[in-house]
Amino acid sequence: MSFQRQKAENWQTEVPGVRWFKADLQIHTIDDHSGGRAKVPSSLSNLPDSSETLRDYARLFLQSLVNHGIQVAGLTPHSPRMCNSNDSSAVWSIIEEWNNGNDDDEVPFREKIYAVFPGFEPSFNDGADGLHLLLLFDPEIGCENYLKAFDLIMGGVSPWKSSELQISSKSARDGIGELSKFFARELGENDDNPSICDYLVLAPHVDSDKGLLKTKKAQVLQLFDHSAIAGLELGDNKLPADALKDRSWLELGMASHRQAFFHSSDAYRLEEIGQRYSWMKMATPRIESLRQAFIASDSRMRIGFAKDNDGSLHPIKNPPDVNAQDRPWLRELVVLGGASFFSNADTSGQRETRIQFSPDLTCIIGGSMSGKSTLLDGLRVHTNAPLPDDETIRKNVVARGDNFRRGVPKIELDCPGRDTTTPLYNQWPAQYFTQNELQRLSQDSEALEEILSRLDPTETSSIQLRSEELHQLNEGLSELVRQIDRTYERVADAEQAQQRAEAAKKDLARVSKAGVKQLHKASHILQSWETAYQSGSDLRTSLQSAVDAFKNSIDMPIPGNSSARSKEAHSSDTNLAARKGRITEQIEAIIVELDRWNSDVQKVIEDSKQNEANLRISAERALVDQGLDSTKLRMFQELNLQASLLPSFAAALEQARQSQTELEQKFTSQLEERRAVIEKQRAEFDRVASKIKQEYDDRIQVVLVKNGDRKLLDQFIHDLRQKGVTRWWNDLPDSEKPSPEELAERLETKKLKVLGMSSTVQNTFCESMIQSKRRQLTALHCPDRYILKLQMEDGNYRPLEELSGGQRISVLLSLLLGTADYRPLVIDQPEDELDNRFLFETVLPALKELRGRRQVIIATHNANLVVNGDAEMVIQLDSTAHRGWVASAGAIDAPEVRDVIVKTVDGGDEAFRLRRRKYGF
Repeated sequence: MSFQRQKAENWQTEVPGVRWFKADLQIHTIDDHSGGRAKVPSSLSNLPDSSETLRDYARLFLQSLVNHGIQVAGLTPHSPRMCNSNDSSAVWSIIEEWNNGNDDDEVPFREKIYAVFPGFEPSFNDGADGLHLLLLFDPEIGCENYLKAFDLIMGGVSPWKSSELQISSKSARDGIGELSKFFARELGENDDNPSICDYLVLAPHVDSDKGLLKTKKAQVLQLFDHSAIAGLELGDNKLPADALKDRSWLELGMASHRQAFFHSSDAYRLEEIGQRYSWMKMATPRIESLRQAFIASDSRMRIGFAKDNDGSLHPIKNPPDVNAQDRPWLRELVVLGGASFFSNADTSGQRETRIQFSPDLTCIIGGSMSGKSTLLDGLRVHTNAPLPDDETIRKNVVARGDNFRRGVPKIELDCPGRDTTTPLYNQWPAQYFTQNELQRLSQDSEALEEILSRLDPTETSSIQLRSEELHQLNEGLSELVRQIDRTYERVADAEQAQQRAEAAKKDLARVSKAGVKQLHKASHILQSWETAYQSGSDLRTSLQSAVDAFKNSIDMPIPGNSSARSKEAHSSDTNLAARKGRITEQIEAIIVELDRWNSDVQKVIEDSKQNEANLRISAERALVDQGLDSTKLRMFQELNLQASLLPSFAAALEQARQSQTELEQKFTSQLEERRAVIEKQRAEFDRVASKIKQEYDDRIQVVLVKNGDRKLLDQFIHDLRQKGVTRWWNDLPDSEKPSPEELAERLETKKLKVLGMSSTVQNTFCESMIQSKRRQLTALHCPDRYILKLQMEDGNYRPLEELSGGQRISVLLSLLLGTADYRPLVIDQPEDELDNRFLFETVLPALKELRGRRQVIIATHNANLVVNGDAEMVIQLDSTAHRGWVASAGAIDAPEVRDVIVKTVDGGDEAFRLRRRKYGF
């Protein structure tokens, strides 16, 4: 029965290129019903080998895969035939239903399950109890050849005798050898469909009686070509470290043959499916892609389990599947219209360019001027990501970004799971590095510290918390210095005010003895009479004006139709004019009386003035006799006021002094708190340094330079503007320059000489360091700095700044890749100066460790980054002078992509073969 694979487009639409799948590669079917362990589900009532049972079982089997989240399945019964029938195979029923059938919701099974591989688990004639191996095939092998392959492996022996599993007549070496010959003889090369001849060999339950490792290592290697096996299955409660314990020979052998451990369920019942599984990365649902996952297991495979404290296994908390994570990644870029480098108009109108990226490693390749930098810089500018600090680099990035956005094209970014209403940089917060930026990064101590802080996820949050705490303490101490300076000013002002009030009080007492109080009393009396005289005069003037106006008013007759009230007034006094006259007389009498009043008051005023003058002469003489100036007489009121304020001035002084004490205590407390935070921060960085030392096998060291960043102290010294002090500081070697704390301590203990100061410079420095300056110095904090050192071939360590450009970039790149940073990382052609030795030893392992944690996009000409970095998506760009396009894209699993890589970054097939011959490989 031939097999025609139906397409399922959803998998690479969800995740372009290579993606993670949950795989269970050892699942038995009811083909093993004869052995008794594989049970037909109770819901199926027909005979086990009936077509209805097989069809219904296939649906239940596939639904169980879906329910358990298994996306890649290996069907490995001990026998591929149901009840030893020649025609019925549960395996093939499952294959056909997966390829052609729909689930109950009408969604095709192939859109829910990525790959299903037919296979079997024979028992080869090796060792006393036989040797179990798993063989998996592409479905393209077809049912007939699948069954023939099994018969060939068994060498004519029936797999079951009653309920007992039978051992093949062939050894593993012979059986696998004959299988290869069968494919070559019966099926030929089959260039039209090479997957027909493809198969994969795995070793199940390797530590069991019938497992590969039941015998000694020498015997294992004698059984057959051990390198033919792609993977070794772990026991149910084991991790790789458990399987390798006391087996250094096995670790070396697996590394040499590019083999990997994996977990599988070895399920006999539907409910057991997926109890054990592995995470695998595949680009196609083919055996070749599965083989690539085992070959590149450090980047394409993850054990799905970790151990609890009690030693039992549990699923890992953060599976690498991007669909199960919340990390930002760019899935697709669409450029439409405009005059952009990637979407110029052609004869058919607007041209659309779609570029898809892997959530893990995407490598962009192409010749010179093919648009690699234009693409990456265009993304950087379009998303408003931070631009380079260096002006020249920034201008170049912006220029290429403008070329990318020329003509205002429509540009769309597909960032799964991100809020599309937020700014683009929030949706895709990528970190960008051009080659020159990486070079400058090696000289930026703060950026280096940021990288180090993110290397160990267990320390990152606390380091960042301490850094923020330290920043706040530094800001707080600077503000306290300003507040203390202001309180010193307040205290000084309050002391001056109190002293003035106390002096006024003393002067007031002496002035009082001179009779000034009597003088002021007389002056007060005189002022009162003068006020009374002025009031009387004002009143007389007002009355005189009023009576004159009243007397000059015109007399009018009473109207004939006067009201009753006016008539009544007329009857009671027939002459209103007479009444007017009487009023006038009374007012004029008051005016006469006021004249007499003012005359008498004037006499009293003259007597009071004479009395005041006499008292003033007497007081002035008395003040002179006490040695005081006569001007104190005029200050009596001011002295009296100042003396009255003495209690409030004293209270203000006490409050200012109390505030000063509290601020100084707070200042001292925060200094101690800052010291404690600095020590904790150093301890956390020490742990990071130890981890780097361990992970990089002592090739990289991190050295602490306490208070290494002295920019603030440099500025402080220069701001003193004392030539001798400035010269002393400038001449002092950096290694001998003290921290602010040490300098302040030497100043207080008068031990400046140990810092190399001459007597003259000491005197100048001490004179310039007034109290406020001393506080400023104490509040200064020079941050620690960390120096990276690389171990050279002679065993000695060399600081980063003394390394070659390629070595510096290699170190920094490996650290960048090793951080716990979740942000996407975009690097433009770092390889021009990359050290290839360090690339293999450090950069590539770091790249592979990032799988499932961080999106990385690299534009490169380096085949090692693409191939040995195991890129999940390779994008080849090509261009004319004014237009660029995607020439090809896909994973290295695909032959056409491999051809593009060889041609573009390896110089072509002939160049590759020539290098291989020259090397003698």
